[in-house]
Amino acid sequence: MDAFTTLAAIAAPLPMANVDTDKIIPARFLKTIKRSGLGVHLFDSLRYDKDGNEKPEFVLNQEPYRHAQVLVAHENFGCGSSREHAPWALLDFGIRCVIAPDFADIFFNNSFKNGILPIRLPRAVCDLLMDDAKLGGNARVTIDLPRQVVVRPNGEEIPFEIDAFRKHLLLNGLDDIGQTLQHAPKIDTYEASQRAQLPWMPSTIA
Repeated sequence: MDAFTTLAAIAAPLPMANVDTDKIIPARFLKTIKRSGLGVHLFDSLRYDKDGNEKPEFVLNQEPYRHAQVLVAHENFGCGSSREHAPWALLDFGIRCVIAPDFADIFFNNSFKNGILPIRLPRAVCDLLMDDAKLGGNARVTIDLPRQVVVRPNGEEIPFEIDAFRKHLLLNGLDDIGQTLQHAPKIDTYEASQRAQLPWMPSTIA
């Protein structure tokens, strides 16, 4: 998992509440267990018409938002079913941070596990950030995770809260497997001792 430290990026405004995981990545695209290749289907029903053509009015089909790495939305982002493909699709598109007043719990947790930073900020602040985003590609927002601030294009700093352990994981690029591998020497030592104490046990089990 790529570490998240400081991100200066284009933000895409998505002034919608209750964006569920089926809207983020429709169920028909959940046939894969790979994390790559899902970005093209992100917000499929919003991005494309029935013939597969782009809808020019949708924000991610417009410049400069095709290259957005931050998404600003309204309440209850990521509600619905608990599919982990939702953060996979966002990440594969290039989104590293989602800012909204609140998130569905499972989506919120899955985001951290996949290197996406979900930031909770009041609705009024999200609306300000959306207004900033509408200024175009030169109006970049900066997400400073070490200092826990969102920096608007005008330089104003907006603090946000994050659990200290989750912050540590993001800063160091540690997912669940990465956390386990940090203890690899202790695991190897334990397995070696088990093989010595229980030589009759198959090595694949010990």
